[in-house]
Amino acid sequence: MFQDHSQSSFRRSSSFVRLALSSALLLGGLASAQGVTTPRPGAPSVPTTTPVTAPGSGQGTGGILPLVSVGERWAQSTESYTIVVSPQDAGKPLGLQVYSPSLNLQDYADGRRGAGYFGDELYKKNEPFQTTFTLSSTGGTVVERRYQASREHSWESLLDGGLPAGTYTLAVRSSGDGKNSFALRVNSPFNLQTSDFSVNARDSTQQDLLAARLTVPQSWVGQTLGVSNYDVDGPQEAQTWVVQPGGVRVNLTTSNDGQKVTDRFVVTQAMVGEWQVYIRVLPTTKQYSNAVQYSFRLGDQPVKATVGGFADPSGLKLANQLVVDVVDPQGRPIPGASYSVGSDNVVRPRLPQGYVPVSATVLEGTGNVASPTELRFTPGNTRLRFVARPPQGALAVDAVAIYGSTRMPLTNVPFEVDGKMYAAPVTVPLAPGSYPVTPSPIPGSTLSPAQPGVVVDGSTGKVTLEYRVLTEVTLSTAPDVLDACDVSQLTAQAKTDFPYRLPGTLNLRLPVGWTSDYPLQLQGDLSASSPIRLKVPVRICRSDSAEAVLSPVDVHATGEARVRDPGGVNVSRTVQNGARVHLTKAAAAIGTSGQNSGTQQGYTITLTLTTDSTLDNVQILDPLPSGGTQGVRGSLNVQGPSLANLQATQSGDTIVLPHVIPGTYTITYTLFSDLPADRILTVPELDW
Repeated sequence: MFQDHSQSSFRRSSSFVRLALSSALLLGGLASAQGVTTPRPGAPSVPTTTPVTAPGSGQGTGGILPLVSVGERWAQSTESYTIVVSPQDAGKPLGLQVYSPSLNLQDYADGRRGAGYFGDELYKKNEPFQTTFTLSSTGGTVVERRYQASREHSWESLLDGGLPAGTYTLAVRSSGDGKNSFALRVNSPFNLQTSDFSVNARDSTQQDLLAARLTVPQSWVGQTLGVSNYDVDGPQEAQTWVVQPGGVRVNLTTSNDGQKVTDRFVVTQAMVGEWQVYIRVLPTTKQYSNAVQYSFRLGDQPVKATVGGFADPSGLKLANQLVVDVVDPQGRPIPGASYSVGSDNVVRPRLPQGYVPVSATVLEGTGNVASPTELRFTPGNTRLRFVARPPQGALAVDAVAIYGSTRMPLTNVPFEVDGKMYAAPVTVPLAPGSYPVTPSPIPGSTLSPAQPGVVVDGSTGKVTLEYRVLTEVTLSTAPDVLDACDVSQLTAQAKTDFPYRLPGTLNLRLPVGWTSDYPLQLQGDLSASSPIRLKVPVRICRSDSAEAVLSPVDVHATGEARVRDPGGVNVSRTVQNGARVHLTKAAAAIGTSGQNSGTQQGYTITLTLTTDSTLDNVQILDPLPSGGTQGVRGSLNVQGPSLANLQATQSGDTIVLPHVIPGTYTITYTLFSDLPADRILTVPELDW
């Protein structure tokens, strides 16, 4: 409890004068310019509830019940009010204004009230007194203004501009031995809400002073609502009550000096709607002003009521108004931008992520520009402008086909970035940041993972989409089994499912013994709709494989052809004594092997000798084929009758059997030669 100076001891109690101002604040800006409060639709008509200017208040605030901040020995050290900015209201002018933010040393001095009395009291005149108003959010302080003691009541702007969506808290804290009455208001559709607040009841003209409006929703039915008051100083000082829906008035218990009382209501259906909380200072009061605290609880949880709102004080101009524009270079407000004001009158813009400050300008009033993000002003009617540009960056996206060692640019390649589809190559304007790039697949290729695109303000990032082309080469021979040195047709084909046209060269490589008079190379454009096909007639004289190669990707395919065995030759001889010897020679291809592999074909040569007589030193002249690289004859293998001498010897092209008896002898050896198959067989001779 705080007594007025007319008592033997000072009372810093709830000044009921300020309650009048609080009432209007609680009306949430419903007060009219003439100081008449317009009840909400459906609100009860209660006599004498419309705030009016109290006698002796002079140029007051239209009889509105003031809020109050008490410096010492009070139930709460900080008065706190919540402002919610919904997404649809983001950026709308807040219009947060305060009447009488500083303690007026002439408000109550020398035991008497001065003109324009509003309920301020200072109990130790030689000590400083200060009140700080701080608007903040989870992002930090938006506005902070400190007010020292003064000798006038002024009407000032705390924050006229818009704010991003969110919940903001206005904290009011006084330091010093006294109490400072003030009034607050915001533009529609915003309001000030709180669950615990202090008001200042002043004057004794028996006016009904509105303190708060509390909305009781349907969901509260059956629960207990508590309405508390603190430090009214007894029933001789004031009355307090609530008006429930339907005009039902219910008196509240009056708290005594330094005490708190709570009235509890079990909410019924009839109580759903708006409750109005009033206080009236009685003629029996002994105080010029009295600070009172109200609290609202549902069960044990705080619930918020609406406070604040006042009519323009008659004849009083806004002492200090600060208007701050935060715009882009075209003069358009920047969505989500706001500003902060320090107690040293320094204003700084609060820009959305990535915005770049451009300039700061004083449009009206006096101020000094320190930088594009800092400006100090002299209180008065001031208009400032901060200009910032949106982040200006870009991401260039192109696409290439990796085709062998060649990187070929592609066009019209779809991809997604920042939730939108584009076609590369393209440069996409984007705010700075990291952006995943999602390419669309292209048939006939594999896609390398794309790195995120990094965009920096003032520069262009780059991402290249890389598609590795898939190709296929086939090679066929028809026929693939033929006689020695017959002609077969070789068909080489390169194809892909890749839809873009790519240059390619198809080469046909023939082994030794395969010849053609036709070109073995074909250049062309390769795509899904256009394969490269090379057909060549080839004379094939030996079993082997040809190879088709696609450049520049170096993709290979082989095609095989088999030459039938070359056949054989026969030699017969009859000598004078009647002995007869018959010799046959045959060759069979066996492929390539060992050190002779590569360009030389292997054959098994079989010499079959049949005799009906006993002979010594039978000589077989078996010349190697001539031409090409000299053929290589392998070791001899001789089979025949066991009583014969099977230890054949070889000297040059002559094979000697030392002793033969009637029967059949088989001599085999391998022969490697790079000659065509039709030139492998030579005609042998017999002698003895």
